[in-house]
Amino acid sequence: MSRTIEYGNLMHRAMRGLIQEVLEDVAEHGLPGAHHFFITFDTNHPDAALADWLKQRYPSEMTVVMQHWYDNLEVTDEGFGITLNFGDAPESLYVPYDAIQTFVDPSVEFGLRFETQPKDDEDEDTDDEDDDENASTGGGDIVSLDSFRKN
Repeated sequence: MSRTIEYGNLMHRAMRGLIQEVLEDVAEHGLPGAHHFFITFDTNHPDAALADWLKQRYPSEMTVVMQHWYDNLEVTDEGFGITLNFGDAPESLYVPYDAIQTFVDPSVEFGLRFETQPKDDEDEDTDDEDDDENASTGGGDIVSLDSFRKN
């Protein structure tokens, strides 16, 4: 088997490191100015932790907003824990970086999207156009902010 550089994995690791660094700064200094985050994550990730009623309401993915009120932001090398307000009910969440699907800061039109590529061990040597394109871009794209804009 020939050795290859896995640009997609390297890019995902770098993007998750960027999110960690941003959250560490926010944990230490708070959100600056108008910055705020929309974070979509896979609620089925084995290390994601959320209240049962949230898991039932969001069985596959959930988008949380980190803006005016949040508490207990704890950032680790694997993910972050935070308490957010859901209809006047504070709930604690734990989100592993590997569970994050999108990270958007609409105040500065910045966004990341993580795309997972299904792995098929039997077809490791098979290439198609989509795989080649995702490998060259690292699978990370800028998220369209149109859905987050206020009309």
